[in-house]
Amino acid sequence: MRYRRPAAFVLLTVGAVCAAAVVAGIEAGDEGGLVVLTELQAHIVPLGWLAVAALTGATLLGLARSPLRLPLVTALLVVGVPMMLLASFVSATYGASIAQEKTEPAPGRGDRRLVVERDRDLDPVWHVYVQQGNRPLERRWSVGSFGGRSDAHALRETVWTAPDRIRMTTREGAVHEVTIAPGGRPDRVVSAGR
Repeated sequence: MRYRRPAAFVLLTVGAVCAAAVVAGIEAGDEGGLVVLTELQAHIVPLGWLAVAALTGATLLGLARSPLRLPLVTALLVVGVPMMLLASFVSATYGASIAQEKTEPAPGRGDRRLVVERDRDLDPVWHVYVQQGNRPLERRWSVGSFGGRSDAHALRETVWTAPDRIRMTTREGAVHEVTIAPGGRPDRVVSAGR
């Protein structure tokens, strides 16, 4: 019986941290957002399931003799399980399978990287980002989005032309150059074929 309270506290802490990570992952993605938070988006469903399980376990262990035990566990399961089943279904059905195609540091700068990712859907889309800083404070900005239904708008090449300049070329030969400010923000975001 002595283990119940410490175990309940540990489970409550795990559940709260997982729930906070889910919220942070959902809210991440703004321009200039932390890369660590953006990476949480790929783990939202498992973290959500872990949060529901840990909070349910914490309630069962921590409120062993309380009349609140059954209503709280019921509320957690009635709300949490259907929500997570829906999130799992949506993630499996509509979740993009993203592959990193390229990562390259800026010439002469170890704190700035060019990252190219590709959605591997029926109509592939390439996303170009600039990430600046060092972990855990590394930030990410969108530079361009290419592809979609027209193969002509597919990204053919992305290169640094200077430590603060990126050139992106499509398969049809359109060239887009973007300048990166000292803080990492691009002067514009290119969209081709979307």
